[in-house]
Amino acid sequence: MGSKSSRVRDAAFSLKTLIESGIVRPYGPRKLTGIVTSLTKWGTAPAGGFRALAKRDPDGVAIIDERGELTFGELHRRTNALARGLRERGVKEGDGVAVMCRNHRGFIEASIAINKLGADVLYLNTAFAGPQLVEVVDREAPRVVVYDEEFAGLLEGVQVEDRVIAWTDGEAGDDTIDGLIRRAASSDDLDPPKRSSRTIILTSGTTGTPKGAPRPQGGIPAAVSLLSRMPLKAGWRCHIAAPLFHTWGFAHYQLAMLLGTTMVLTRKFDPENALQLMEDHDCDSIVVIPVMLQRILALPEDRLDAHRLPRLKAVASSGSALPGDLPTRWMDRYGDNLYSIYGSTEVAWASIATPQDLREAPGTAGGIPHATVVKILDPDGKELPVGESGRIFVANDLQFEGYTGGGHKEVVDGLMSTGDVGRFDPDGRLYVEGRDDEMIVSGGENVFPKEVEDCIAKLDGVAEVAAIGVDDDDYGKRLRAFVVRADGADVSDDDVKGWVKQNLARYKVPREIVFLDELPRNATGKVLKRELAEVEAP
Repeated sequence: MGSKSSRVRDAAFSLKTLIESGIVRPYGPRKLTGIVTSLTKWGTAPAGGFRALAKRDPDGVAIIDERGELTFGELHRRTNALARGLRERGVKEGDGVAVMCRNHRGFIEASIAINKLGADVLYLNTAFAGPQLVEVVDREAPRVVVYDEEFAGLLEGVQVEDRVIAWTDGEAGDDTIDGLIRRAASSDDLDPPKRSSRTIILTSGTTGTPKGAPRPQGGIPAAVSLLSRMPLKAGWRCHIAAPLFHTWGFAHYQLAMLLGTTMVLTRKFDPENALQLMEDHDCDSIVVIPVMLQRILALPEDRLDAHRLPRLKAVASSGSALPGDLPTRWMDRYGDNLYSIYGSTEVAWASIATPQDLREAPGTAGGIPHATVVKILDPDGKELPVGESGRIFVANDLQFEGYTGGGHKEVVDGLMSTGDVGRFDPDGRLYVEGRDDEMIVSGGENVFPKEVEDCIAKLDGVAEVAAIGVDDDDYGKRLRAFVVRADGADVSDDDVKGWVKQNLARYKVPREIVFLDELPRNATGKVLKRELAEVEAP
């Protein structure tokens, strides 16, 4: 009985959320028939979702990038033609196609066309080094790679049967997306494949070779979960600045097919250009990783004052924690529109901090979204009470299926480990204290780098900071902090240590402070601590 009533409540909540967001709304008989037919034949994966949009709003703008605008109708016809072109090049159901593209229409078109063929898409990180790229492609064995021409040198050692260029600054030849579309016999609809496509997103690879993590296609449950704590609306214009190949950027590409979002894209992020794009295209939202917000707020005051962004309603940040007082500084300037999402490639989103959360409880990862369960477990897999720290485990409909190369995240009673340690406060807000493999024991006390990083980040004159554990004769382990000074700042070693001593326990004061011009980061903004471990202290 309880199970049935919970399903009824879930359905009612989902319908309410879909109506409020504008995904569900009244349509005329002809449009409704076209939408239902599309979703019945193709499902809610990108092939079906964007096909339905083409029936519902063919003249609506789907993409704005450096080449101009593309409507939903044009996107549908072009991806039909591209799918035919890829099929002529030998791509069939069940094949793998790798995509190594920056944020532009080619990424979207390739993804939809591959989906229409029932092939699997593997997203490659645009910041890969050559050897890492070769290792991943050898392991995943895609048949074709679709790539931006700028990556041709990196791909020289990669063994694939065929290659297609997604973006070139020169003339579009026969081996480009535009060339395949131009030569296709037809842009009419294809027959749906018998097999559903898989989407493989790679882990961040901050500690080793990235792993392939197949993800569910998303659809309605994923959208309801996210929209339950982040009020995005149908028809908005969204600047997706986060990389599309990353879980967070990819999530908003999938949301776009439900919300009818206009995706505003640019191949490379520039902080002032991002502000200008949002003004020029009247963007209602922006999708970022935290370092992008840091770079925006590091602009000179006169440049920030020149871009007020009165239309901006939602800033969706994920990929890593928001450092120090960044949330407050952003909201004090641009309004209470910042949402911080905590999760991982393997579990998608586990918690969402609203502007109210970030105001009332700085440092929180927020509350738990709809249809998600988060528990804090001890080493024996038993749930810990509120306030006690332990390993974070998550259950939802978005979990990955296991790594393509073998292996899986630890699972306890259907809950999957995120690899982090955290706790809940009495108000049900989650706090993430750090990676479970980064904790050190200093003088018999547990110390997480994140707490010390957050403390140092609040010191005037500090732009960025990261910390790692190192051996110490007196304490067993201590932290070494790597600090990037703000422009013109003259922060010293003693300033940093004195600040930590003033705000945290003595054993949390870093043993050494190393000043750097910048922190090593991957394309999704995560600090590469394995590289910091190789930096010698002064």
